[in-house]
Amino acid sequence: MQFGKMIQTFTSTDFHAICDGLGEKNGYLQSILTEYNYPPFWTRPNTFETLVLTILEQQVSLASANAAYKKLKEKIGKITPPKILKLADEELRSCYLSRQKIVYVRGLANGILDKRINLKRFENEEDESVRKELKELKGIGDWTVDIYLIHALQRSDIFPIGDLALVNAVRIITGEQFTKEEIISMAESWKPYRTIATMILWHYYIKKKNIKLLH
Repeated sequence: MQFGKMIQTFTSTDFHAICDGLGEKNGYLQSILTEYNYPPFWTRPNTFETLVLTILEQQVSLASANAAYKKLKEKIGKITPPKILKLADEELRSCYLSRQKIVYVRGLANGILDKRINLKRFENEEDESVRKELKELKGIGDWTVDIYLIHALQRSDIFPIGDLALVNAVRIITGEQFTKEEIISMAESWKPYRTIATMILWHYYIKKKNIKLLH
């Protein structure tokens, strides 16, 4: 499904067919599909709350991020920019946010309120344009943008090489300690569906490591 020349998305309708096509191209991906079936259709709404959750997931375990997200939800309900900005440092710290992440979520809240960031508009912008705008905010780098593009905007050709689970999944299933550069090169043949290949590999890693997803 395409909205423009450079915007390609995936949907629940074509998700399994794309998985099947990737399996036909690559024996490792096929072996994952054979053993563990299709990955879940991992998507999130295109909201401020989703981006806050993604910031909370930076460089911590999913369990830690979920604990902070749950605590924040218990405190303020729906997570919105005005509600975040009303909270004092101590209140945010009580929700397990680090000093850095307090700065990051406030910066995002301000960026949305002063209209530097428009999430709805991103739905019709090319990947690199979204990346450029979001990375102007403190604390948002390539990994955060990649996860947002995958989950919230459902862009089909994102390959988050900064994601440790993805890199480890490739190394485990191949039995080779490939460098990130070698993994990027391997993924070339998965274009234009590197997002879905990533999801298959995440699925493998989660199953292999028996990781419990809380949301």
